[in-house]
Order: sequence, then C-alpha cells, then structure tokens
Amino acid sequence: MTYFNLFSNILVTKGASRILISDLQRNTSDLYPLELHEVIEGLKNQSIENILKVYDAESRLFIREYIDMLLKKEYGFMTDGDWDKNFPPLSYTFYEPHEISNVFIEINDIAVLDKIKQSVENLGVKHLVIYCHNKLSLKEFQDIDDQFKGSVLNGIEIFSPFHDDVNENFISSLHQTLNRIYSLVFHSCPKFPVKSKDIFRFSLQFSRENLKISSCGKVDLKYFNTNLPKVSEALNYNSCLHKKIGIDRNGNIKNCPLMADHFGNINDSTLEEALMKPGFKKYWNITKDKIEVCKDCEFRYICTDCRAYTERTHQDNNGSDLSKPLKCGYDPYTGKWEAWSKNPLKQQALHFYTQQLKI
Repeated sequence: MTYFNLFSNILVTKGASRILISDLQRNTSDLYPLELHEVIEGLKNQSIENILKVYDAESRLFIREYIDMLLKKEYGFMTDGDWDKNFPPLSYTFYEPHEISNVFIEINDIAVLDKIKQSVENLGVKHLVIYCHNKLSLKEFQDIDDQFKGSVLNGIEIFSPFHDDVNENFISSLHQTLNRIYSLVFHSCPKFPVKSKDIFRFSLQFSRENLKISSCGKVDLKYFNTNLPKVSEALNYNSCLHKKIGIDRNGNIKNCPLMADHFGNINDSTLEEALMKPGFKKYWNITKDKIEVCKDCEFRYICTDCRAYTERTHQDNNGSDLSKPLKCGYDPYTGKWEAWSKNPLKQQALHFYTQQLKI
C-alpha cells in the first residue's frame, strides 16, 4: 500500500467554491478546485490504492493528476506501507506576551506623544504607528525618534504628508540620525525625490495617493499575508483588533481610530485604564470563522479583518458586529471579485458611513 503524507506546514482552507493551500514555510498560498479538498481529506485516512477503488477509470486519472500536482508543489511525500510518523501536527497556538502589541495614533502635533509614552512602556507595546495630519519637519522626525530612545518599542512607523523640504539631503539626514523609526511613508507626492534603489536604515515609500486614514479597511489580494504568526493569530483571534489600541486625532482611545466606541481620552485617562473598561476587548476573540460570509471564504486566515467599516447586517447577543467588511468585493460563493463600492447591497451601509464623514 502507498500513502500520501501532507507536510505539517501545509494549511488547507476550505471555502464555499474553492480551497486555498498555504505553505507556511515558503509563505505562499495558491487556489485550487473544491474537489481537491475531498481528495486531500481522503489521503489523510486511506491508502492511495483504496481511494482509487471507489472511482471509475476516468476519475482515477484525475485523482492521480491531483496527487502528482501535490507532489510537484512539494505539499507532501509518498511512503510505502504506512504514513510517516516523523511529522507531528503543527501547533497553531498563538501567544503574544505583551499586553498590547500595537498602538495606532493620529496626531496633529507631536507633543501629544508625551501623553502615551509611559503607557507604551507599561504595556510593553511592540509597534507604534503614527499617522500625521500635518507635515513634519526634519527636527520633528528626529524628536519623535529620540523621544522613544531606549523604549521597549521594536520600532515606529510614520505616515506623513509630503512637502518640498523632503529631498535627498532631508532623507540622508534621517538616515544618519534615526534609530527607532523603521518605516516612513510620504503620501501626496508630486515627485519622488529619492531613487527607490537607494538603501536606508528604514523602509522608505513615496505615494502619489492622498493616504487618508479612512482609506483603511480595504480587502484586496495585494494585502494578503501568508506566514505562520499571522495565520495563527487569525485562527485564534481577530486579525485586526487583537491586542491593538487606536487613538483618534481628538485623543479618544478606541479599538481602532475609525470606530465609534471610545474608552476614555488621553487628556484625562491612560491606555491602561482604557484597556480595563468593559467592552474594550469584545472584538479581540472574534475570528473570521465567526463573521458572516468570511466564514465561508478560503482567504479567511490570510486576510485582515475590519470592524470599522462593515455591511452592518449581523450582530451577536453582545452587540458585536459580525458583518462582512464593507470594503471587500470578493464573493466566496462565486469566486469572483467586484468593485465593492458599486455593489447595490452595500449602498445603505456606505451611506451611513458617508453621513458620519468617516469614508
């Protein structure tokens, strides 16, 4: 008897019309017909010979082609006599030791960062994302970096409007002085002052697009991420809000700066106090498997969720929104992508957010 052994780093996600096979070692994902799922499930319990017995001659040919494809893609290997026991199941347990992993804050003035600095240390925050509404000078970038010198932060990412002072000398000065800022994104750029091939100690991006914070929440193939930490988190927790804190431009402490509910203000409350308030963590454990439509989608473990903009169609008994993200144009039941904003079923929700000046 011959047996097919699926490598433990291979995750097969069944959707309504297709399956997604994710290689968590190579960090790649590929789509396949739904019928392949039945074949893979059968190979987990039966020898290849026994599986082939239940199919007619024409179907056996397809089964063999599927097995050849699985071997060619190196999703598994063959053994004689029995399955190889040297590949135990991969653990998808997700553990994040920090009380908060990410803080996303909108700012008009960098002085506001003083109000969260101690909380960042107390909570062991790993990443700080700063969205600036105003243009930052060279000194302001350096001041932000210096303010968190010696911090527990792994790094700081900044989104800032482009301005004419941002030139080669400006970027060169940042390269020589920055230590904690690992990513800089300048948007609304009429020109790109630095060649993309130039190497700096931080990631540097220029975008002609006006990157508004309300642009967040878009679901697109280019944003999907196949890697074990992200997949493990998505299997166990909400892939956007778990252990995150957002602060809007008015200082309101939220799960996300774009969400309506807030849990205090940094002018009179700490992040630690907000974290302890009832309801702050209500979305942390809502996985894609609990969200309408998403639970039938093959992309659900490599896609980032959005609770700020949803279709507003479903709620659970605790008042948590379990609706599909508004800015997703994918239909897992047909396997087709469409422009989400043109979908008539989304118009009512779109009108709601437009009235709130959030989108």
